[in-house]
Amino acid sequence: MATNVFDVLKERGYIAQCTNEEEVRSLLENEQVTFYIGFDPTADSLHVGHFLGLMVMSHLQRAGHRPVCLVGGGTGTVGDPSGRTDMRKMLTDEDIEYNCNQFKKQMARFIDFSDGKALMVNNGDWLRKLNYIELLREVGPHFTVNRMLAAECYKNRMEKGLTFLEFNYMIMQSYDFLELHRRYNLKLEMGGDDQWSNIIGGVELTRRITGDAVYGLTFTLLTKSDGQKMGKTAGGALWLDKDKTSTYDFYQYWRNVDDADVEKCLSLLTFLPMDEVRRLGALEGQEINEAKKVLAYEVTKLVHGQEEADKAKAAAEAVFGGSGSNENMPTIELKSDGAKLLEVLVEAEVFDSKGEGRRLIQQNGLSLNDEKVSDPDYILSDSDFTNGEAIVKKGKKKFYRLIKG
Repeated sequence: MATNVFDVLKERGYIAQCTNEEEVRSLLENEQVTFYIGFDPTADSLHVGHFLGLMVMSHLQRAGHRPVCLVGGGTGTVGDPSGRTDMRKMLTDEDIEYNCNQFKKQMARFIDFSDGKALMVNNGDWLRKLNYIELLREVGPHFTVNRMLAAECYKNRMEKGLTFLEFNYMIMQSYDFLELHRRYNLKLEMGGDDQWSNIIGGVELTRRITGDAVYGLTFTLLTKSDGQKMGKTAGGALWLDKDKTSTYDFYQYWRNVDDADVEKCLSLLTFLPMDEVRRLGALEGQEINEAKKVLAYEVTKLVHGQEEADKAKAAAEAVFGGSGSNENMPTIELKSDGAKLLEVLVEAEVFDSKGEGRRLIQQNGLSLNDEKVSDPDYILSDSDFTNGEAIVKKGKKKFYRLIKG
């Protein structure tokens, strides 16, 4: 049974790369380590890609180590070129502050910030005060342009054009490690595997300037069995904020993952013991659906709390199992009688446009109370409602409850 948290992370499949595996393992075995993961505030909610980092932090904190959640009030003004083919939108100071505050609320579900057990730090506190010439003199000699250009995060941008603004991102992130080491004796930076070049930059800069032993570790990116990033939906990212992705849609995403991804998701995104993860992951045929229900419930409970997870589960059972309550299904209230179904659904943002709705209807992809809708101009009538409600099905897996206002 794994006891060192490094072995726990390895057994569960988190670790991608590490600067010195034996030394990091020994460090986590023998010291209370202060470590950090950075989160750039490019949106007003964390998404499922960040979820993996929060799980890693939670595992380490449970083992007695101290997380530093670094929000990028400074780096967020530049934008990380890693994994991107275009330049990020420039954010205003007000956007960045608001987004950072939203992150704090979401992180508190995973990380205990009480009594200094974890820190929330903003790199704008030091990056915005830097004197350009002093920075060049202190940091510049430790970076070679040749080596930076060979980094994966820059190589991908060379053809389209890499701005000098973005070229500085690695230096800024590396400086973060140096600053955090000086302030909090921080010894370990972690991040997704697309951050490897930036993390190496920070490790080497800090070692050269201070002479101290510091380390970097990356965790695997959350991908499907076909290699595509997980958490992308037709509507965009899978957000941790229920106002951006409803709890029901969040639950349903995990309920519908591919069979091949179930064990990996249970291992990375829940705290279930590995024996149970392997048992559930080995189920086949119809039985794998039981594992998907466990996955959906556990992940939703972590992100949104038990009460919300119970509601989402009840709504799913009402739709798919003929039991439970419809009340927790996404609900659309009708404002008037004799409305066209398509117009109601466009107004409720079930469809982005009438054209999208018409196409789905032509493809037999829309149902009302289990009956296919074939007329794009279908008008709702009293006979469509039982006890004041009707059920709309979009595609195979999206359900909505229509109620009369």
